[in-house]
Amino acid sequence: MKKVTDASFGKYGRVLQEYDTSGIVKEMKHTPMPKDVLYLPSDENLEQLPIAKELKEKDFGGLEIQIGFCNGYNEDKEAVEYHRCSEINIAATDLILWLGRQEDVKEDWTYDFDKLEPFFVPAGTAVEIYATTLHYAPCSYEKEGFRCTVVLPKGTNEAIDFSVIKEGEMKLLTAKNKWLLEH
Repeated sequence: MKKVTDASFGKYGRVLQEYDTSGIVKEMKHTPMPKDVLYLPSDENLEQLPIAKELKEKDFGGLEIQIGFCNGYNEDKEAVEYHRCSEINIAATDLILWLGRQEDVKEDWTYDFDKLEPFFVPAGTAVEIYATTLHYAPCSYEKEGFRCTVVLPKGTNEAIDFSVIKEGEMKLLTAKNKWLLEH
C-alpha cells in the first residue's frame, strides 16, 4: 500500500498541508459510527467550524460547499464514482482510499477494478481528490472503522430532480454530480 505522501498519489490528488484539521477531527468524534457505511452529504456542526470558510474560499473559489462525512466499516471495492469537481477528504481516523483514473473507463462505460490503487491516509490529513479520480467510500485501516470528512460543492449527491435519459455516460448518473460504476 502506498501513502498519500508518495509521488504516485500526484496523478489522483494532492495533500493539503495548509489547514489545521484538529477542530474538524475533534468534531468528527461525535458523528455516528454505523456497522456498515453511512454517508451524510451535509452536517451542520461541521459546516459551522472555522475551517469551512477557509475551504470554501481557498479550494472552491467561493462556491457554496457542503461538509459532511462518510463513516463506518468497509473492506470492499464494490463501486467507484467521480464528480465534475474536486472533492476534499479529511481523515479523522487512519483510512485507506482506493483510487483510479477516469481515463481508464472504457467506451462501454465499464471499468477494470484491478486498476484501483490503495493509498493510506493518516488521521488529520486533508487531501484533494481530483475530479478525474475514481474513488468511493474509504476502507477501514483499523478494526475500529473509519471516519472521513467529505467536502463538495453544495448539492452534490442530492437526488436528481430532472429528467435523465439513461444512455452513454448518463446511465452512470445516480445523483446530482455523481457518476457511479459498480463492480
